[in-house]
Amino acid sequence: MRKGKVTRKTKETDVTVEIVLDGSGITSVNTQIPFLNHMLDLMGRHGLFDLTIDATGDIEVDYHHLMEDVGLTMGTAIAQALGTKEGITRFGSARVPMDETLSEVIIDLSGRPYLVYNVPFTDPTVKDLQVSLFEDFFRGLTNNGLFNLHVRLHYGRDSHHILESIFKAFGRALSEAVRIDPRIKGVPSTKGSL
Repeated sequence: MRKGKVTRKTKETDVTVEIVLDGSGITSVNTQIPFLNHMLDLMGRHGLFDLTIDATGDIEVDYHHLMEDVGLTMGTAIAQALGTKEGITRFGSARVPMDETLSEVIIDLSGRPYLVYNVPFTDPTVKDLQVSLFEDFFRGLTNNGLFNLHVRLHYGRDSHHILESIFKAFGRALSEAVRIDPRIKGVPSTKGSL
């Protein structure tokens, strides 16, 4: 079973993430931010990852610390679960519609963190949550997960729908990239390492 479990404690946050890559989409997510809980639940269910997240933080100050630290911790847990990366497909992509919205996520588990986030929003918030914080979440995720991630909004109007489409697409793309292909011997790289 490919599983990662990581705890990150700072003066600002306390985050524990457990992920099973070969799961069935069972999730239990509590971050103190209901909308983030909803997005991470969608990611786990559509990627078929078993995902448990318990996170608290100084949300009375701002949501930024908690959002970023959940991303950092999840990235580390994914990297831990991938282990040596032997036999993985490595690349994954998904396009997912959500009503008027269409987004695309492409991932390369290359060992080289890089984020391209092309997501313009018409509304700056969903309820009281700044949507710009999701770029910080994904940056922390890619930096600690050590992968290349491209997130692109093709079109969309409603910020909730945009983010829902992105998180579903991310789950599906990551699921494709971590899949084991029995034809791949070692890691899928001409360098011999990822």
